[in-house]
This record gives sequence, C-alpha cells and structure tokens, in this order.
Amino acid sequence: MGAKLGAALAILNGAVGDYLHGTGNGLAIEMSVARGVPGPRVVVFLHGLMCTEDVWSFPDGSDYGALLERDLFVSPLYLRFNTGRRVAESGVELARLLEQLVEQHPEIREILLVGFSMGGLVVRSATHVASDAKMRWLSLVTRAFYVGTPHLGSPWERLGRGLVELLRGIDDPYTGLAAELADVRSGGIKDLGDPAHPFPLLPAIRHHFVAGLVEPRYVARLIGDALVPLASGTNGAVSDPDAVLPHHVKILPGVAHMTLAHHPHVYEQLRAWCEAA
Repeated sequence: MGAKLGAALAILNGAVGDYLHGTGNGLAIEMSVARGVPGPRVVVFLHGLMCTEDVWSFPDGSDYGALLERDLFVSPLYLRFNTGRRVAESGVELARLLEQLVEQHPEIREILLVGFSMGGLVVRSATHVASDAKMRWLSLVTRAFYVGTPHLGSPWERLGRGLVELLRGIDDPYTGLAAELADVRSGGIKDLGDPAHPFPLLPAIRHHFVAGLVEPRYVARLIGDALVPLASGTNGAVSDPDAVLPHHVKILPGVAHMTLAHHPHVYEQLRAWCEAA
C-alpha cells in the first residue's frame, strides 16, 4: 500500500472507523504490526488519530524507533490501527496483539510502550485489559511514554459536543439536520473529549509524559500544544508552564501537537529516560 493511500485510509478510519468496523467494511483497518522485527528488547509505537506509523518519521526518514535501535539496541515495532474505534476496543486489540507477540517470540524480555496522542490512551487501556486478564506481556513492560496524549481530554472535542447540543436545541429542521451531521464523529474522536481517563496508571510501570507548548506563552496557558492543554498532556502533573517539573515530565516550548511525534528534543528525552536507572 502506498503512503498516500495509507494516509487517506487512516483519515477515513479516524472519521468513521467504528462504522466501517461494525459493518464489516473492507476499508476498516485491523490492528497489526506495520513494520519491525522483535528482539530481546522491543519498543512499541502507537500513532494518533487519523495517522499511520509514518507520523513518527523525521524529514530524513529516521524516527524515534530507528534512533533507539541505533543508540540503545532496542527493536522498534510500529503498529497501525483503526483510530475511529473506541479507545477501550483498541485497548483490547493491543493487549491481544502483544500477548500473541510474546507467545510467538519467547526471546522478548523487555517491552517499552510509546503512544502519541490517542495512542497513549490506547496504551493505558491495554495495560488494564492485560492486568485484569493476567496476560504475560504486561510483566515485561518497564516504561510507558505518552507523547501529546490528552489524559484529561481535549477541549476541542468537548466544544464540538456543546455545539451539537446547542444546534439540537433550536426548533428548526435544517438546524437539526446540521446537528446530526456535526455529530457524525467516530467513537474514537468522542473518547478524546473525556475529561478523565477511566483507567489509573499501573504502579508497576514507569510512566513518562511529554507535552508541547505553542507560542506565545499566554496562548499556551490556554491551549497547550494547540490541541492538548498542558494539564491534560501531563496527566494533571503540571498546569503552569513555569512550574518546576517532576522528573517524569518534559515540556517543550514552541513545539505544537503534531510535531511532538518527530522532534529531536523529544527523542533526546526518550533516550534519557530509557538510560536512567
């Protein structure tokens, strides 16, 4: 599949992927390892809404996984999934995929998880699925990295919900139709508005958060990286850009949401956390 076709399918799945899956449409993306070969230490990458694994790529073709493989001898695995499905459903799929992976590759002894935006929410969901089902792979996870993940939701999705309700309250058939059209958003998109993630962070895993801030600073206080507010991106750990940061949080001024998936400073921080005892 070409990159352009893959990107188009990713957008379609992000918009109406739950419908495609529910109707058995062949355009629905099934979660799978898009590329990568497992080794003793693996790092698993999950992209965000309407993206593919290509979102991680730098202009020169490298990415966080390739750099970690070069510097720390970690084997990267890049997943592709239907971002229009509910986060909880994708979490189940991820948990099953990782369980199958460790069964087929008993040489795996350590797993690192990296989720960008929605991908981070799927990581959280999958760890709880694995915990409840006592899946073997969970005991191999040492660290989870959340890059631009809306742990406390995104105000833009909540704004969309409010607009739909406002339009529905107007006694006019055309406005009502506009409301119905505006509400044609996938379950995955709607999950991004949830102000609190239903699953707490598992204490056996070291959790790290990377958040961006647009400029100027007074704007960043309101919208964070333009899509995810600072408090949401840090799971509530930081709300003030000028605050002293805990060791498990990294804030990058001047870096907007999508750029977090392929920025050299993000890689530097991921590597530093991986090297820390």
